Amino acid sequence: MSDKPKGSTETLTPAETSSPRRRPSAKELAWEKDTLQPTLEKSSERPSDFTTTSGHPIRRLYTDADLPNWDPQSDLGLPGVPPYTRGIHPTMYRARLWTMRQFAGFGTAEDTNARFRYLLSQGQTGLSTAFDLPTLMGYDSNHPLSEGEVGKCGVAISSLADMEVLFDQIPLANVTTSMTINSPAAVIWAMYLAVAEKQGADWKKISGTLQNDILKEYIAQKEYIYPPEPSMRLVIDTFEFGVKNTPKFNTISISGYHIREAGSTAIQELAFTLRDGLEYVEWGMRRGLDVDQFVPQLSFFFNAHNDFFEEIAKYRAARRIWHKAIVERYKSKNPRSWALRFHTQTAGCSLTAQQPYNNVVRTAIQALAAVMGGTQSLHTNSLDEAWALPTEFAATIALRTQQIIAHETGVTNTVDPLGGSYFVETLTNEVERGAWDYIERIDAMGGMVAAIERGYPQREIAEASYRYQMAVDKKEKIIVGVNGFVSEEKPLETLQIDETVAHRQAARLSKLRAERSQAEVDRRLTSLRNAAKGKENLMPFIFDAVKSYATLGEICDAMRDVFGTYEEVAIT
Repeated sequence: MSDKPKGSTETLTPAETSSPRRRPSAKELAWEKDTLQPTLEKSSERPSDFTTTSGHPIRRLYTDADLPNWDPQSDLGLPGVPPYTRGIHPTMYRARLWTMRQFAGFGTAEDTNARFRYLLSQGQTGLSTAFDLPTLMGYDSNHPLSEGEVGKCGVAISSLADMEVLFDQIPLANVTTSMTINSPAAVIWAMYLAVAEKQGADWKKISGTLQNDILKEYIAQKEYIYPPEPSMRLVIDTFEFGVKNTPKFNTISISGYHIREAGSTAIQELAFTLRDGLEYVEWGMRRGLDVDQFVPQLSFFFNAHNDFFEEIAKYRAARRIWHKAIVERYKSKNPRSWALRFHTQTAGCSLTAQQPYNNVVRTAIQALAAVMGGTQSLHTNSLDEAWALPTEFAATIALRTQQIIAHETGVTNTVDPLGGSYFVETLTNEVERGAWDYIERIDAMGGMVAAIERGYPQREIAEASYRYQMAVDKKEKIIVGVNGFVSEEKPLETLQIDETVAHRQAARLSKLRAERSQAEVDRRLTSLRNAAKGKENLMPFIFDAVKSYATLGEICDAMRDVFGTYEEVAIT
């Protein structure tokens, strides 16, 4: 390679340092000498590190020299067939657009039901449920630890009675629903299935997604209840129950979103998420489940951050890695197991409280990256979410952003429109290589549960987050409106949560307890406790308890009595 031209700020990329040495063509060398060098002598490049958001170096120009030994047939392929770099369906959005699935939930079940029905009336094509912190932690709304949090960051759900109200006038046979719930996922899912049953829906036909990803809770979000071993048992219980009873329902959404929100790089998000996925596969196989029975019900959930091309490369690499791992490690024979399906949400951590209308632009760019990367469903964040839960006005703009991308930009007219780009293909290769390095490191530790107990992914994320924040603090990375281009602002009108929600929820719980059969509740909770001491699948026992109107807190407490609770070891 020629010497770095005068006035250049370029550094070597990973492709030049860790892969076969780059050999530019005679034409490129002549261009460097005759065209680039004179230009840089007249005007230097900006004094900037040209890197991705994750700090990955980016070259000035990409050519076929950046893809040595690259085979478009095997490395790129065609859509709908291995290695799925270009997408999991042959026609992608020419046949069916992604599901526009806006995350919503606040206040009581009545409040969120009204928001759900409003969003569906505006053209949303699927539901996504946000639960409040007490629900996420397995506490009833009237628990002392719930004080001040009821209905604040999501909807308060304490019993089957609440779930019945949440989906009132929403036919679960026809609407797909995603539920962002993890440690108490089995309980919330049982409530959902009970509502579907009451509506007359056929469990074999209903579809939706349960997040149910406990590993990323230990890594990033920290909303865990039980230690890893019993928590993984509950996850595999849902897999087993789903295979037998709800074949169209995704029993897990393995989430990189929260890993990225905690401060990881794109490569860390990809690697830790996929290694979590492989961990679930291994635990399922240990249970005796056939890989090709339950893996098709696994789905993924990724972040869409600001760096347009890095995010697209991440999604493309994800599909390639998953296919390779499922086929080579677990000898899968079913193409439905090979194809990685994922939901995307735009990056909440990128939203700024300052100049919040800039967030509309950020979200649009992130959403476009998700679409160009081949997402199956998408949530676009609202402009006011750095301040509060979104207003109806802000939520509508977020939905319209997706509709404009779908119907006005032309990006849905062809499959994988960036496929074959020297830059995108090189970046996809580099992201894939970086992710495999992490995956193999975690393999050597004995798997993801062992790595979590050592604090490995937590420490890696903390260090990446610190580096990013230092770059912002030093203005090496400009965030418009925060550390650059700052201006005076008018206050933003935000959604206010009714402070009577907690009192209303407490009254509803008191009424429920007065009207139900306490003897029946006690009997079913005792059965659950006894089953938890053994090795039986707990889903039937949880479902029975839910149908007796035992509360979320009562059911989770029954399992707390047996499993105990998890205390995280400090990461140093």
